[in-house]
Amino acid sequence: MLLLDIRKVASFADYFVIATAINNRQMRALVELVNTELREEDIKPSHREGGVDSGWVLVDYGAIILHIFSPELRDYYDLEELWQDATEVVRIQ
Repeated sequence: MLLLDIRKVASFADYFVIATAINNRQMRALVELVNTELREEDIKPSHREGGVDSGWVLVDYGAIILHIFSPELRDYYDLEELWQDATEVVRIQ
């Protein structure tokens, strides 16, 4: 999991959360967990793209955008490289 502060390089959000799910079941569980936890704080997603079966899910919470990838698609899209000018806040391996 990686948390990037993108405020200095983008105007559409403040943070990217980039995570890897090793299978569809884990991806679904991660999306549901984040939605449940944020809903309890009255934070609801404004937009969602992708799907568990596609190997990539994006959930837009306004200031925070959550990306969950399969390992292959995370390597392919390489958001860490694309957003290399962003500030890394937290990285959990």
